[in-house]
Amino acid sequence: MDYDLYINPKKTSVGLYVRKGAGLPDLADAKDWVFDGTSAQANLPPQLVKEIEANGHAFRDMN
Repeated sequence: MDYDLYINPKKTSVGLYVRKGAGLPDLADAKDWVFDGTSAQANLPPQLVKEIEANGHAFRDMN
């Protein structure tokens, strides 16, 4: 499975991952997030993948 990464230019230290193609329909501030690419599951920490699958999204410290 692949996951899309979104970055908020105002808070570049935080990334938001969702399932590929899911977009950000439930986020009140979705317009503040910019698509930054797609990552394969193998390239993400297993705990992050579990959180995405459980919640539909996951935030990640990008520092």
